[in-house]
Amino acid sequence: MIDLLNTRDYIEHCLKIRTKSGEIIPFKLNAAQRKLYGIVHDQHAAGKPVRIIILKARQLGFSTLTEGMIFHACATRKNVNALIVAHREDATNNLFRMSKLFYDELPAPVKPMLRASNAQELLFENPSRRARDRERLPGLRSRIRCATAGGKGIGRSDTLQYVHLSEYAFWPDGPDGKAATLAGILQAVPSTTGTMVVIESTANGFEDFKERWDAAVAGENDFEAVFFAWFENPEYSMDVIPGTEWTSEEDELRQLYSLSDEQLTWRRWCIANNCGGDVNMFRQEYPASPEEAFLHSGTGVFDNELVIRQMEKRHAIVKRGRFRTETEGAVPEWEDLETGEVKIYAEPQPGVPYVLGGDTAGDGSDWFTALVIDNSTGEQVAALRRQTSEPEYVRQVYALGMYYNQALIGLETNFSTYPVMKLQEMEYPNQFRREREDSITRQIRESYGFRTDRFTRPRAIAALVEIFSAHPDWFHDRDLLGEMLTFCYNEDHRPEAMAGKHDDMVMAAAITYAIRHQQSMEVSERAVPPPHKLIDDIKKQQRRAARRR
Repeated sequence: MIDLLNTRDYIEHCLKIRTKSGEIIPFKLNAAQRKLYGIVHDQHAAGKPVRIIILKARQLGFSTLTEGMIFHACATRKNVNALIVAHREDATNNLFRMSKLFYDELPAPVKPMLRASNAQELLFENPSRRARDRERLPGLRSRIRCATAGGKGIGRSDTLQYVHLSEYAFWPDGPDGKAATLAGILQAVPSTTGTMVVIESTANGFEDFKERWDAAVAGENDFEAVFFAWFENPEYSMDVIPGTEWTSEEDELRQLYSLSDEQLTWRRWCIANNCGGDVNMFRQEYPASPEEAFLHSGTGVFDNELVIRQMEKRHAIVKRGRFRTETEGAVPEWEDLETGEVKIYAEPQPGVPYVLGGDTAGDGSDWFTALVIDNSTGEQVAALRRQTSEPEYVRQVYALGMYYNQALIGLETNFSTYPVMKLQEMEYPNQFRREREDSITRQIRESYGFRTDRFTRPRAIAALVEIFSAHPDWFHDRDLLGEMLTFCYNEDHRPEAMAGKHDDMVMAAAITYAIRHQQSMEVSERAVPPPHKLIDDIKKQQRRAARRR
């Protein structure tokens, strides 16, 4: 059980830390650490298991305090199991060395027995090789183990009382996925008073840590969300240089957060010296609010601020459902469904040209998607997103294309050519055609569908980014906007979905805008056939297809 009556006394009178300059000094809690300690104290006093998720700026000392509380529990009580998991091996080494230093510098009267271990762990047991001595005087039999994220089955075989998960937003995905790894660890901790789980991280864009943070803020889980702005640290202050003139941004920050000139001076110095003059890097490393931390972190392909602003708008769905296509040869009819895969944002208008681009499931993806735009304006008017069943996806795409004035349809063909072949069989009248070189004759031939490769993919994505930046109001679908937030550059600077996320809607949008040049961009004076005429056209095409079969 956490003994908060003397934990802080123990930390400040028995533990020592290493400063940035290499000095070994007593551990005295700073302002940020006192804030965190108070939250732990309040949860414990309320009889709750301690559950905290921390969104932090750099170098505030939350990890140091968490290790101190864990060390106190394991070095003073029997049969306590603690696990510390860091995002990288060097970070794991640093956290282990911190705990080892705590032990090495303990006053002799409170120093428990320590048994040697080849792993990165502290075993508070009798080190004697004689079984009789260990039975007579076993020691505390408590343990602190340090591990690096990404390994298989971390924490699954243990029963844990204390857990510290460091820089969770930067954990590698590992063999099971980092969310699954975290779930396994959390299940090893009983939901009882006297246990403690601390998840802390700086922001890294919109991934699982962000989702857990949002859930904690909304009260949807038992974790208490803790944020500490850079200006709450009294150390982040410098003497003002005489004659300093403040920018309009700095004046706005002063008003918004009640900042002093000394704090603004430190901010200006930090941007110039620690962030290479990059104000967005400062916002990421030293955020003033949780929103700023997430907006300016990660390496997003799209402008996160624009995406969020667009997501916050109310995008009215005219109707949602699917086209009834279950019966062979039957005319597709619209069916309203609350969870239907097709969302209509604007009904088709007479004479308007439309374009439909689609991304088919494959290479680990399980979503079939499509986006429809009004080609005269570029604005999105419909979206399709469904799982499994390639034949049903094609039937929905066929019906959606016919519904939108026989829209130009271009479907991705990398993993399956079935969709474009089926559309041919169904005599869809307006498919996108690409040029390709025949591998035998070397002649240029036309093929249906869009193929993403090392040339077309980056061009299509770059064009989509440019279009979204210039016209964010064209984009209404929340699934698409959500994918934009988690579409980032990887270590090789290749744009792709973050681990565990999807980019199917993003790729459908990229294909849609990449193929629109094959469709007219002018509204035709010739009115589009009325709905009953479109149905007649569909019936005729289906009868012709049936005769051929």
